[in-house]
Amino acid sequence: MPQIRFFVRAGKAEAEAIYDAVELAFEEAGTPVALAEVDEANAVFEVSAYVDAPDGEAAAEMFTKAVGKARAGDIVREDLPDKDWMADVLAALKPVRAGRFLVHGAHDRDKVKSNDLAIEIEAGQAFGTGHHGTTAGCLETIARLSSRRRPRNALDLGTGSAVLAIGLAKLARIPVLATDIDPIAVRVARANVAANGVAEYVTCATATGFGAEPIRERAPYDLIVANILASPLMKLAPEFSRHLARGGDIVLSGILTTQRNAVLAAFRNQGLYHCSTLVRGEWVTLHLR
Repeated sequence: MPQIRFFVRAGKAEAEAIYDAVELAFEEAGTPVALAEVDEANAVFEVSAYVDAPDGEAAAEMFTKAVGKARAGDIVREDLPDKDWMADVLAALKPVRAGRFLVHGAHDRDKVKSNDLAIEIEAGQAFGTGHHGTTAGCLETIARLSSRRRPRNALDLGTGSAVLAIGLAKLARIPVLATDIDPIAVRVARANVAANGVAEYVTCATATGFGAEPIRERAPYDLIVANILASPLMKLAPEFSRHLARGGDIVLSGILTTQRNAVLAAFRNQGLYHCSTLVRGEWVTLHLR
């Protein structure tokens, strides 16, 4: 059946408030509601509701009421054709190669070669299918680093779907602590870890920054990987330094090319020095020691 999508865009805090109101308004009807970041550089988020075409008029009124009069004029209506959207999404998620790693969905298992370190991730609730330049950049940097310096104890801060933690576990067969601020992401990460057969190496936990007992218990770390955003990375620079073993390595991403020097300066002030930069499009992955 054809569907209609109603959506509105806003900054993060406002979008989260709108999402809560829209989700509550459509909860009884079981209408799919989504919150997604559509412009990472400018922190613009989109709140959407998907309804069957015959329910369009009533849904439009509900969506408008939930969004509020102040933003009613910003609501966009999009008529969607009747098609298998999941099939389209899966078809678009082609396998991604980063060094020895191949990140793929279940529908592309036949693409895995004998020497690949395969990471199977389905598109879902947590960030990180490997298709974003930051994730692929981290995997490639991890592969290069581990070929020269084998870590013994690693932390994946802001793990999302646990792509990086799984990659580390498959590559180095070492203990990895994977943490995220979002409990849903941690639940998804834990399922992905199990599905990829590395549950004996990877432990998943909910944590805000470095402020959690599991992080303190396992410190110091030979390797810390963090694919988040430039601003929180710079704020957390002193914590990275405190939790890193002497001579340890850090891999950072979620950083635009224009933010590279500011991030490096923040970490240099903590005695952490630049080793290499990998550029993928407008994003960089940094290796520091």
